[in-house]
Amino acid sequence: MIYLDACATAPLRPGVLHRMIATQDQAWGNPSSLHGFGLKASEALERARFQIAEQLRSDVQDVVFTSGATESIHLALHGMASSVEPGRLVISSVEHPAVSGCANQLAKSGWDVSEWPVDQLGRIRLECLDELLSPPTRIVSLVWGQGEVGTIQPLLAVAEACSQRGILIHTDATQVLSQGVPSWVQLSVDLLSASAHKCGGPRGIGLLMTRDRNRSALNPLLSGGGQEAGLRSGTESVVLAAGMAEALSQIECCVPADLARSGHGISALRDDLRDRLIKDERLTVCGDPEVRLPHHLSLLVSDHDGTPVSGRRLVRSLDACGLAVSSGSACSSGKDSDSAVLTAMALPKAMRRSSIRISLGDWIEHKDLDVIVERFQAGLEQALCS
Repeated sequence: MIYLDACATAPLRPGVLHRMIATQDQAWGNPSSLHGFGLKASEALERARFQIAEQLRSDVQDVVFTSGATESIHLALHGMASSVEPGRLVISSVEHPAVSGCANQLAKSGWDVSEWPVDQLGRIRLECLDELLSPPTRIVSLVWGQGEVGTIQPLLAVAEACSQRGILIHTDATQVLSQGVPSWVQLSVDLLSASAHKCGGPRGIGLLMTRDRNRSALNPLLSGGGQEAGLRSGTESVVLAAGMAEALSQIECCVPADLARSGHGISALRDDLRDRLIKDERLTVCGDPEVRLPHHLSLLVSDHDGTPVSGRRLVRSLDACGLAVSSGSACSSGKDSDSAVLTAMALPKAMRRSSIRISLGDWIEHKDLDVIVERFQAGLEQALCS
């Protein structure tokens, strides 16, 4: 099998499991305990936090550990929304289900939720900026790198506009951090969410990046022992934090504006694979062809007559031929329905179930491309015959 689904989850990076085992062996105590076992655990936890902060070019207190991006998103949006009078929350129409689900909950508590429309490449329409950032907008949440079609949003432009208007902005950067760790000091967003397992770290841990100016207004979702500076009660997983720190330490820090150009080696590999695959007229690139996640390729699939091919059926056929890819987002691909992202992009209804996503990692080499293309063609033919 060749694994091509890094956007769903990535295998552990070298050394991550070793560090987790060593941490479990040496620092298995409760980091809130005052005896020696607890102090060892606390030291290991803070060492991991410091390492992540150093990689992100942030202050140590900016890093809040959570169970993953979904919790981080809810902590960011619910946490800030509960500290101000309800107003308007703006999200893009191509957000991860965690963001749209959180927005739906806030709508029930008096918030007016507006969706920022996108074009056919999945990019938000910047001509709507003045309208959507006018009063009563208080909070904006904008995905940075869209996980289903790969488009990178103009986050920096929106963040600057929000800053000028005193609007708080959060970003879901889950897909971005695997390709380049953005310098927090150069990034003009207020809150950032991410998970470790997209980056070659363990599942079950993520982070919320905060800033000193907002932390006092951020209300916790979970109360109790007051861990994570009172923002996330519950005994921290020192082992998972160490694994996340080890994974992120292997990803280069980048200037936020250069994100689409980071990971040059993997983007060149992706482009070569794309060029080989789209020689087949049945395959069409979906999403922004240039300003996209470096490791990401999204394709719309049809037969020779132009009839759309079920992405779910093709995923099963490719699996039988030795390729692991996905259809849409891993968090919603189990639903046999039109893609909400492709619907927002105004793709023809017949095409909204015909997309597949290929996402690469550093375990794929150029020599693998011939085999990938061969297996892809075999899987496509099998899907058409089934």
